[in-house]
Amino acid sequence: MANLKLPRRRFMHLALGAAALPVSRTARAQAYPTRPVRIIVGFAAGGPADIFARLLAQWLSDRLGQQFLIEHRPGAGSNIGTEAVVRAAPDGYTLLLASPANTVNATLYDKLNFNFIRDVAPVAGIVRLPNVMVLHPSVPARSVPEFIAYAKTNPGKLNFAAAPGTSIHLSGELFKMMAGVDLVHVSYRGAGPALTDLLSGQVQLMFNSVASSVEHIRANKLRALAVTAAIRSELLPDTPTVADFLPGYEVSNWYGIGAPRNVPSEIVEKLNTEINLALNDTKMKAQLLDFGATLIPGPAASFGKLVNEETEKWAKVVKFAGLKPE
Repeated sequence: MANLKLPRRRFMHLALGAAALPVSRTARAQAYPTRPVRIIVGFAAGGPADIFARLLAQWLSDRLGQQFLIEHRPGAGSNIGTEAVVRAAPDGYTLLLASPANTVNATLYDKLNFNFIRDVAPVAGIVRLPNVMVLHPSVPARSVPEFIAYAKTNPGKLNFAAAPGTSIHLSGELFKMMAGVDLVHVSYRGAGPALTDLLSGQVQLMFNSVASSVEHIRANKLRALAVTAAIRSELLPDTPTVADFLPGYEVSNWYGIGAPRNVPSEIVEKLNTEINLALNDTKMKAQLLDFGATLIPGPAASFGKLVNEETEKWAKVVKFAGLKPE
């Protein structure tokens, strides 16, 4: 029989090397981050994605001692920014602000250079929040039933603004489908530019986030008709839900953090822990709740489950409505 014994010195070298591997990975995760981290946002500055990304980035920067920098990569319903993350090194230094657009695009686009569920590792959820159906004051409707009646007498004459594939877009498409009205979708690169045109009267309607609409509503620059969630928003307690008039209607926006697949699990766990600490921080929590948000803390797997469920939900709506990217 062949002698399978290794020389003692060689055996010790291999054993020590194997033992050092997990220690080294753990040490790297503990030291992370050692240089600035990019959080890529797939929409233009000024919208809700920008707001929540910046709040989290500032908290993480202060907490971890390295800058978490926001980088906007708008276009193609967030696909440009998402692909940049997918192609980045899986080292934890390039992160993605994930949103409903990522789950919608899986069906909306026939050919993508990535598969979101496969290629983006879930890290942590941040918030969920409703959109609000807001009109330019020039539209003579003060309730959802009045708006539906007005839209039916003016088919194809009312525009609603949204970046394609976003929850803002799908809120409008689901409303069109359930209310049986003919509204024209006007495409924008992000919620910020769309809101600017709504305020100026270039478009008449938007299903915008409560976060970026509430001050304009309070200033009477926009008229709120209904929120899109199943329950009323604490920021707009007197505003009904769309479901009060169209039973079964429900859309919630959400944001979370993803990373390129194969990012070390230790880094995912560290980021998840830090983000959950942020959501439990008194000051941070107050800032998020001021926007009417519902916090969604939890392990990375919980955020992954949300992504899977939303992907399945919106696949049905996209196919039913026959939506195509613009």
